[in-house]
Amino acid sequence: MLTLLQTPPQLPTVLPPDSVREVTRNLITRIQSDPDTFWQDMLNQGIHFGMKVLAALLIYMVGIWLIGRLKKILKRVFERRKTERTLASFITSFIGISLTVVLVIVTIGTLGVNTTSLAALLAAGGMAIGMALSGTVQNFAGGIMLLAFKPFKAGDFIAAQGFSGTVVEVNITSTKLLTIDNRVVILPNGALSNGTIDNYSARPLRRVDWEVSVAYGSDAEAFQKTVRTMLDSDPRVLQADTDMDALYKEMNISAFQLSTVGYRMAAVPAPFVALKSLNASDITFVVRAWARATDYWDLYFAMQQRFYTELPAAGFQFAYPHLDVTMQQP
Repeated sequence: MLTLLQTPPQLPTVLPPDSVREVTRNLITRIQSDPDTFWQDMLNQGIHFGMKVLAALLIYMVGIWLIGRLKKILKRVFERRKTERTLASFITSFIGISLTVVLVIVTIGTLGVNTTSLAALLAAGGMAIGMALSGTVQNFAGGIMLLAFKPFKAGDFIAAQGFSGTVVEVNITSTKLLTIDNRVVILPNGALSNGTIDNYSARPLRRVDWEVSVAYGSDAEAFQKTVRTMLDSDPRVLQADTDMDALYKEMNISAFQLSTVGYRMAAVPAPFVALKSLNASDITFVVRAWARATDYWDLYFAMQQRFYTELPAAGFQFAYPHLDVTMQQP
């Protein structure tokens, strides 16, 4: 016997109705059947949504005002407690941005949007942005490192990344320097925390160095005595018998700072003058003296001028390249 396999007849494919047309049709039917109830519902829904919008705007405006007030209060608290400006600006900026993000989420939730899905979306978007902006995340981590280890503070004069200037602000991702010619340089915290930082203001006392070259034939001992007399006559030069406790008290150095390892000096070396090198056409003396960090440049330039004006009067001539030519008569 042969068994015939019969395939079931194919039914015609039923296309799903277009959703927009279906909604429009139902809407028209509802308006035609009961227009009063329809418009009453639309009015109630409009009023309800309008109240949500007004509430969201009110929450956002009040939230922004409160965040601004909180930042001002934090600023006053930091100023009253004399918190470092770098730490104060970083914390204020971080809190302001965090609260603003929370405020936006609350405002959107007031409109009836599901904030759970929004939070998941923000998390996913934050991860994607974090991967795309890895440098920014590195700068944020660098800012935390700078605040934790404090290689400098606001008001310090530093040199880093090929720039030098006074630190005016440290925020979440960058540090602002004010150069001596009144330019603002913004350095990323990531590179700054991983690079070399030369802090000229880290200690209250600094050594000032000069090199003075005079002609051959100069009396070395007399030169040393003359320069020491010049250094001793300047009150900005610290001497070996300086009372260090009184000096630190005069400079308002706290006991906490003095307790830092390597911060306090038991005494300063006396001014130092020595013959450094014998050159082709002159001899060079090195001159060293200690002074307050705030007096560094004033003392440096003042002594430079005194060396130029007083040493020749004392019989010490500055050498300069010259050539002696001897003419022989035939």
